[in-house]
Amino acid sequence: MSRYTRYAGGDPLAPPVDLAEALASIGEDVMAGWSPERAMREYLRRGAKGTGGQQRTGLDDLARRVAQRRRELLDRHSLDGTLQQVRELLDKAVLAERKQLARDPMMDEGDRAFRQLQLDDLPPATSAAVQELSSYDWQSSEAREAYDRIKDLLGRELLDQRFAGMKQALENATEEDRARIGEMLRDLNELLEKHRRGEDTGEDFDDFMAKHGDLFPEQPKDIEELLDALAARSAAAQRMLNSMSAEQRAELMELSAQAFGSPDLMDQLARMDGNLRALRPGEDWAGSERFQGEEGLGLGDGTGVLQDLADLDHLTDQLAQSREGSQLDDIDLDALARQLGAEAAVDARALAQLERALRDSGYLKRAPEGDLRLSPRAMRQLGKQLLRDVATRLASRQGQRDARKAGLLGEPTGASRGWEFGDLEPWATSRTITNAVVRTVAAGGSATEGVRITLDDIEVTETEERTRAAVALLVDTSFSMAMDGRWVPMKRTALALHQLLSTRFRGDLLQVIGFGRIAQVMDIERLIGLDSQWEKGTNLHHALLLANRFFRKHPDAQPVLLIVTDGEPTSHLEPNGEVWFDYPPHPLTIARTVQELDASRRLGAQTTFFRLGDDPGLARFVDSMARRADGRTVAPELDELGSAVVGSYLGSRTRSPRDAFGGGGNRGGWAL
Repeated sequence: MSRYTRYAGGDPLAPPVDLAEALASIGEDVMAGWSPERAMREYLRRGAKGTGGQQRTGLDDLARRVAQRRRELLDRHSLDGTLQQVRELLDKAVLAERKQLARDPMMDEGDRAFRQLQLDDLPPATSAAVQELSSYDWQSSEAREAYDRIKDLLGRELLDQRFAGMKQALENATEEDRARIGEMLRDLNELLEKHRRGEDTGEDFDDFMAKHGDLFPEQPKDIEELLDALAARSAAAQRMLNSMSAEQRAELMELSAQAFGSPDLMDQLARMDGNLRALRPGEDWAGSERFQGEEGLGLGDGTGVLQDLADLDHLTDQLAQSREGSQLDDIDLDALARQLGAEAAVDARALAQLERALRDSGYLKRAPEGDLRLSPRAMRQLGKQLLRDVATRLASRQGQRDARKAGLLGEPTGASRGWEFGDLEPWATSRTITNAVVRTVAAGGSATEGVRITLDDIEVTETEERTRAAVALLVDTSFSMAMDGRWVPMKRTALALHQLLSTRFRGDLLQVIGFGRIAQVMDIERLIGLDSQWEKGTNLHHALLLANRFFRKHPDAQPVLLIVTDGEPTSHLEPNGEVWFDYPPHPLTIARTVQELDASRRLGAQTTFFRLGDDPGLARFVDSMARRADGRTVAPELDELGSAVVGSYLGSRTRSPRDAFGGGGNRGGWAL
C-alpha cells in the first residue's frame, strides 16, 4: 500500500548546500577567535550558500520577517470590532423602531409618546443601552430581529474566543444547537474538574469525545492535548481582554450577560477558564498587547490574532537559538508556515538539515568539556582550501607552476598525476597506457586496432625531496596582531603551511611557536582556536629559544626559521625564568634576542622575517636581524602572507641556502 502526501521539501532542483563553503566560513570565524559553536550559529544566521553560489535565507532574515509580521498585526488592528458591530446593530434596531412608531396610525398616541421617550432617553454607553432595551416590547419586526442578533452575536463571539470556528458554526443556529453547546460546556467542565482531582480515566475522555468530538476540529488524542488546545485559546482570550482599555473591557463584560439572552453561557465559560488556569498555570494569562490600527477585530478573530502573536513570540525565541542546547530542529515549522508561508518553513528546514549535516559530517566534534570544536578532519579540509588559495597565488606570480606538486626529482611517492608543460618527473607508464586504452574504447574504438597516446593520457610519477627539513614557524600573538587585523591572516598562514607539510612533505617536521609576553609551542588546533588576549610584550627571544631547541632535537634535518611579526621585541626571559618587559625595547632585550638568533645561524637555519606593518623602527630592526642571520626580509600585504611563507618554505627546501635567499641580499623577492 502506498501513501502519498503533499511535497514539502522546497525546490527539488535547487543546488545542495555547499558544506565546503560552510566549513570555510565557519573556519574563518573560528580563526578570528569565535568558538566553533558560535561560528556555526552565525553562519546559519547569515544564510548558507548553495553550490551554485546563490545566497539562501538565514535565521536573521526569518527573524526579521517574523518581527515584521508582528508589527503588521499590531499596526493594522484594533480590539473594538465586536463593540462596533453591537453598536451598529443597536443603531439599526432603534432606527427601525422609530420608523415604525412614526408610521403606525393605529397606535395609541400616549403609547407612541412613551415609547419615543424610552428611545430618546437611552444611555450613551452601548452596553447600558442594550441592557435597557432587554425588556422593551418591540413594535418593529425588523428592529426585534436586529436586537436579537446582538444577543446571538455576543454568544457566538464569546464561544469563538474559546473554540476557534464556533462563530461561523453557530450562525443561524437553532435553540437545539445552542442547548447542545450548553450541554458540551457542562460536560467539559465536569471532565476538567475530575482531571483536577485526579479522578478521571481514559474512558471519561473517550466518552466525552464520542459525544462532542465533532465540535473539536483539532481531534485531540487524549485529555492533555485537549487541555493544551483549550488553555492556549483561553489564555489568548484573556490577553485580549487585558489589551483592551478599561472602558472597553467594562462595556464588554456588561454586554456578555446578554449572550444568547441568558447568563448561563458566561457562567459556564468562567467556570471553564478557572479550570484551565488551574490546570495550565504556565500559560501567559497576564500578558497584553498594544494594538494601534483601525481594522476592528471581533472577540474570536482578536483571540486568533493574540494566538498568532504568541506563535510569533515563540518563533522569535526559537530562531534566536539563545538557549543552551538549542537546535534548529526545535523550530515549529507548522507555526512558521502559518505565519510566513510554506517557503519560510522550507527555508528553516533546509537550515536544520545543514546544521545536522555539519554535525554529522565529522567537521565538528564535542570535546570532553562539552564545547564544540573543529575536528582534525575539518582542519585538514580548511588547510586544503587555504593551500589551494596559496598555490593559486604562487602560480600567478612570474609564470610559476602550481606549488601543490610534491617534490622535484626525488624519491617516488607511489602516486601519479597528470603531466603539465615543464614537468621533469618520469612517466607513470602503466597509468599512461591505461588512460589511452580507456579513452580509445570510450570513443568507440578497439584496443586491438591500435592505441595512440595523447598529451591528456600522460601521467608522471610524483616524487619527494630526499632532504628532510625542520621548520619552525614563529608567529607573533601579541594584541597588536589582532588589533590591526593581522590575527586571521597569521592563522591562515600557519594552517596552510601545516597542510602542505602534512600532505605533500610528510618527512618534514613543523613546529608552530606563538610568542606574546612569553612564547609557547602550539599544535595547530590550539593556534586556530586561540582568541586574542591583551598582554604587553613581544618575546621573540623566548620563541627563538624554543625554535633552537627544536632544531637541536633533529640534527639530521635542515633547519628552516620563519618569523612573522609586527613589532620589535619588548620582552625576554631572564636566567631565572622571569619575564623582563620594557617599552621602548630595552638594549638588554635586543641583545638577548640577537644572541639566540646567532645560535640559530650556527645551527644552519635558513631564516626569513615576514614584517607586517610600515613602522620604520620595525623595518630597521628586522632588516638588521635578517642581515645578521644571512637571511632575508619579506614585507607582504596581509592577503599575500600565506603565499609568502609557503613560498619561502618551498624555496628553502628545493634550493641551497645561498640560492634560495639570493646570498642574503634579496629582501623583497620570492624564494621559488
